[in-house]
Amino acid sequence: MTGASGEGGRAASAISIDSLSKSYSSIRALDRAGLEVPEGSIFGLVGPNGSGKSTLIKAICGILKPDSGRISVLGLDASRERARIRSRLGYMPQTPSLYEDLSPVENLRFFGGARASDALDADIEARLRFVQLWERRHDPLHTFSGGMKQRASLACAMLHDPQLLILDEPTAGVDPTLKQDFWRRFHELCGRGRTIFLSTNMMDEAMRCHRVAVIMAGRILVAESPEAIRSRGTTSVTLRLSGGSRTEELTDYPSELPRLLGEYGLAPEVEGISISRQSLEDVILAMLGGGGGETP
Repeated sequence: MTGASGEGGRAASAISIDSLSKSYSSIRALDRAGLEVPEGSIFGLVGPNGSGKSTLIKAICGILKPDSGRISVLGLDASRERARIRSRLGYMPQTPSLYEDLSPVENLRFFGGARASDALDADIEARLRFVQLWERRHDPLHTFSGGMKQRASLACAMLHDPQLLILDEPTAGVDPTLKQDFWRRFHELCGRGRTIFLSTNMMDEAMRCHRVAVIMAGRILVAESPEAIRSRGTTSVTLRLSGGSRTEELTDYPSELPRLLGEYGLAPEVEGISISRQSLEDVILAMLGGGGGETP
């Protein structure tokens, strides 16, 4: 993982959240949530509908004010320096907030209107080519599919080459081929020191992140690499023996497998070994207990 280093060689934090809480009437949307997002990384936020994902994202972007707690974004205090943060941040909401009667070019020109014309025109073309909408650049958005509107929204978020991209389910409705292109671009941006914080319900996307946080009922249950989270699950090892078979569930696969095999000393009676690990989705679902929530 790339990223700037702080004290002791640790990556600096693009986002730092401490004891963040937010309630809507009697509903506790965020409950003392804490999180560190390293610079130059792709950080995924996973949780069921109503777990608090969108509330957390809106708090980071300064769209809503938390009841208590602290948020630092790119080293700036989110409660006092929102204007400075917004100039360095690109935000793509879950539901595109674009002007339906305008074309992609007109939407991007509107959102980037404070910039010089020549540079803006070049950036608009580059972003629309990336999301494969250049050929439809003059068509009004109300003629677009949901996936195409998502692509136009991503182009808007990327327009000013922000240091931090906040993406709320960015590939929803996007076809698989284009999704692959998006992820290739995301990793290229990280290679240039940009940070991407995204929410997703797709486990194949969570596996592509450097780190993943699991949120449930407004609380962060875990924030680790996808492989570290997956290692919390069980591994099923089946030995096919000359007289039958034996299956064991291992909770600490690296240390327990040698013990299991050592019982046989790889004797001739061991005719085969098959290993089945729980997927990231299985482990996360076990953490969540198969339940959802009612928070926004």
